[in-house]
Amino acid sequence: MSGTLNKVMLIGHLGDEVKMHYFEGGNCIGRFPLATNETYTNRQTNERVTNTEWHNIVVRNKAAEVCEKYLSKGDKVYIEGRLKTRKWMDDKGLERYSTEIHCTDFTFLTTKGESGSQPSSSSATPQKTEAPTAPESSSRDEGADDDLPF
Repeated sequence: MSGTLNKVMLIGHLGDEVKMHYFEGGNCIGRFPLATNETYTNRQTNERVTNTEWHNIVVRNKAAEVCEKYLSKGDKVYIEGRLKTRKWMDDKGLERYSTEIHCTDFTFLTTKGESGSQPSSSSATPQKTEAPTAPESSSRDEGADDDLPF
């Protein structure tokens, strides 16, 4: 395989409000932290353990304005994008690095009833449509899919 791929897909909750930065010429970016969780059971102690990972999300221009308008802290969102590492100087003159997810597509997953948001989904690019789900067969065992995450 000769090509490369830089793609990230996350489903998580906003850790803070969208912070907007406006530039000359009308461009803008929005930044917000996104929390994803991993939960498992410790085999030795038999207790549930949850690990939270924080991601720095960057959204540009019109998509950033949509996120600022409809997303708020705690909302669940699907983010698709690419990893990008930035190099910058801190107050002491030391080089620092930040890894961010530059969002190319998103879908709001929090429903209107769960939040004050108006639409339940939006996208930086044209909205993807989900394939319709097949109707459940009456001959299937009802408990067979209990372990499925969807």
